[in-house]
Amino acid sequence: MLLAAILPLGLFLFPLWKITLEAPQYPTPLGMYIYINDFADANPHDIKNINLMNHYVGMKYIPEAIPEFKIFPAGILITTVIGLIIAFKGNYKWFLYWFILMIVLSSAGLYDFYLWEHDYGHNLDPRAIMKFTNPDGSQMGFQPPLFGTKDILNFRAHSYPRLGAYFLALGIGTSLIAYLIGKKNHKKYSDV
Repeated sequence: MLLAAILPLGLFLFPLWKITLEAPQYPTPLGMYIYINDFADANPHDIKNINLMNHYVGMKYIPEAIPEFKIFPAGILITTVIGLIIAFKGNYKWFLYWFILMIVLSSAGLYDFYLWEHDYGHNLDPRAIMKFTNPDGSQMGFQPPLFGTKDILNFRAHSYPRLGAYFLALGIGTSLIAYLIGKKNHKKYSDV
């Protein structure tokens, strides 16, 4: 459980997610890393170029910061402290509660990411220079996928977790393993 509580701190060192845009006019794909507290270019000036390109279809600029950049780091630090307290208490039942808490918070974070992407890709400026519509006449959206690959006009957008997300997932999984081992050991010793 001690390891489970510490692993999510990898989010402070490594990116959580990466979105990449491939298109014929960009020999080197454009991309951005999403950290727990920042956006970063995959290559120099990528976010600036994405913002310039998206301006033509009425998409919002990718901001310097979003409110979640203050909430997520605090959430990880608080859950790490809670996990450490639980680890030192040593009651295996609490390992399961921490696992459930982390699943709920991670799911809420993914849902928030989806909402941000949806707003970013569908809430377009009606005064945009270029307007694209779907075959039914409705306004075309430019939302990148939450996970996976999607074609958007002449772009192929990729969205995948990075090393920070794997540290988080490994920590969550390790807490479940700690619970199962603790439960097995408790049963073993209570039968003796």
